[in-house]
Amino acid sequence: MPEMRFYLSVILISAVLSGCSSLTKSHELSHDASSAIRVATYNIKHGRGMDGTLDLERTATTLESLGADIIALQEVDDQARRSGGVDQASWLADRLDMHAAYGAFMDFQGGRYGLAILSRRPIQSHESWRLPEGSEPRVALATRIETDAGEVITAVAVHYDWVKDDGFRYAQALETLRQIQTLNTPWVVFGDFNDVPDSRTMNAFQQVARDATKPSDSAATFPADQPMIEIDYIFSGPPSAWVPTSAWVIPESVASDHRPVVTDLFLN
Repeated sequence: MPEMRFYLSVILISAVLSGCSSLTKSHELSHDASSAIRVATYNIKHGRGMDGTLDLERTATTLESLGADIIALQEVDDQARRSGGVDQASWLADRLDMHAAYGAFMDFQGGRYGLAILSRRPIQSHESWRLPEGSEPRVALATRIETDAGEVITAVAVHYDWVKDDGFRYAQALETLRQIQTLNTPWVVFGDFNDVPDSRTMNAFQQVARDATKPSDSAATFPADQPMIEIDYIFSGPPSAWVPTSAWVIPESVASDHRPVVTDLFLN
C-alpha cells in the first residue's frame, strides 16, 4: 500500500504540473506579438551625441529602429538656439510618421526645454503635471492614447532631478505617484529617473507598479559609450492590469549619452 500511495502521488503531481504547463502555454499564446504594445524611453540629449555632433536625423534613425508604438523622450528642445531653433518633438514625429505631445520644463535659449511623447496612435489628450522644483523646474507629461485593441491607457513621461542628493527627485516621484492614483486607466510611467535600483525613488514605484526588469548583465543605460549605471526605466500599473514583462537595453553608444530601453507590454 505505501508503494501504491507513492505512485498515485507521483501521477497526481505530474497531472497537476502538466495542467499548469498547459495553462501557461495557453496564457502565453493569448498574448502573442500582435497584441503587444511596444514602448520605449530614450534621453536624446537634444540630438547631441557622444561625439559632440548635433544630428537629429541620427536620433530619428535610432528611434525608428526601436519599432515602438509609444516613446518617451527626455531632454527635448523646442526652438532653442543650441538646437538650431527646431521644434524637435514635431520634427521627429513628422520624420517617423507619429503623433507628438510636448511638456516644457522652462523657457530656454529663445525657446523651451522639456520632454515629449511620440505615439504611433493618435494622442487623445495630454497635460503637464507640475512637479516639485529641484535644480531645474520639472513636469511629468501625461498622455491618453487608445491602443489598437481599443483600450485607453495613460502614458506618463518623466525626467527627475539629477543631483546626488535624492531629495528633489524623491519629492518629484511622490507627486507623480499621487497624480497616478487619480487615473481611471491602465498606465505606464517611463523615462530618465536619474536614480538606481533599490533607491527610495525606485522602491516607491515598485510598491504600486510592475517594473519591466532588464537582464542583470545588460541593465546599465548611462553613459552610452560605457554604461555603468541603470537610471532609465519603464513601469506599468496597476499591476493587475498588465502581464509581467522584461525590458532590454539597445546597444546604441553614439547618438546620445543614454541608451534606449524597450519593452513589449500586454494588457490583461
